[in-house]
Amino acid sequence: MEEKQNIKVGVSPTIDNQLAVPTIQSKIALIRDQQVLLDRDLARFYGVEVSQMNRQVKRNIERFPEDFMFQLTKAENEALKCQYGISKQRGGDRRLPYAFTEQGVAMLSGLLRSEVAIAANIMIMRAFVTMRRFLTMNAQIYQRLDRIEGQQLMDNQWRAETESKIETILDKLEEKTPSPTAEQIFATGCIWDAWQFVSELIRGAKVRIILIDNYVDDRVLTLLCKRKEGVSATIHTRYNQHFLLDLEKHNQQYSAITAVQIPHKHHDRFLVIDDVVYLLGASVKDMGTGLCAITRLVTKPEEILEMIK
Repeated sequence: MEEKQNIKVGVSPTIDNQLAVPTIQSKIALIRDQQVLLDRDLARFYGVEVSQMNRQVKRNIERFPEDFMFQLTKAENEALKCQYGISKQRGGDRRLPYAFTEQGVAMLSGLLRSEVAIAANIMIMRAFVTMRRFLTMNAQIYQRLDRIEGQQLMDNQWRAETESKIETILDKLEEKTPSPTAEQIFATGCIWDAWQFVSELIRGAKVRIILIDNYVDDRVLTLLCKRKEGVSATIHTRYNQHFLLDLEKHNQQYSAITAVQIPHKHHDRFLVIDDVVYLLGASVKDMGTGLCAITRLVTKPEEILEMIK
């Protein structure tokens, strides 16, 4: 009779309160057109050492074909570092991680017999199902949009009505799409990912945008052009004549941005989106050039604005 492997868990038999479906979903990545969880995240969810878990997997490798588990390439691993803000730590684990598909996670559960592992696996399976439903729903919506666009050879009145319906559908889709997370860390070199993250915050503003940053240039003006129509934009900074000239030229063509000269330098940078304050680990124009973070604060915008006077 085949001996069943067991992984011992060094934690109490109660599932971590932070191990909820949204937490697991945030760790699910799309690699090689498959939804996967990395071994390091699975080990944390299960409460085991990643090396110990992988040893058990290798002892039962015949249960894990490539569509159940595969090792990331160097390029895939570097892309994930940017996507999830994983910094390059000296002296840390430099191996390429293994990725487990939903089937691989189900097979892995057969090697785990602790109460923690069983509870964690239920949550992980629910997270995979939730993600699959979300992707399926979006795919159906986009297929409908494709069919509608294919019929746009009709008269102008019908086209106008169709465009209005498309806008309504896209608005509903945007409401259901997960918004940027409350905090994010960007590894050195993840310039595009940091820029995209801030861009999504700018696009999400409904009333106002306030940037407090000592060092701004025309790139910041370009970023603020991404805001919705009717959303005000104010920059509190220490500007010079070159920036004022750029601002004047910008305002002649696009929705005006207001610049306010701050009386002295401030170390930290802040971005206010409506009534929410984000602490920026670097100037907007330099986000991603070095290790930096963006964190949502509980502080009210007016408290910050009062302090910079």
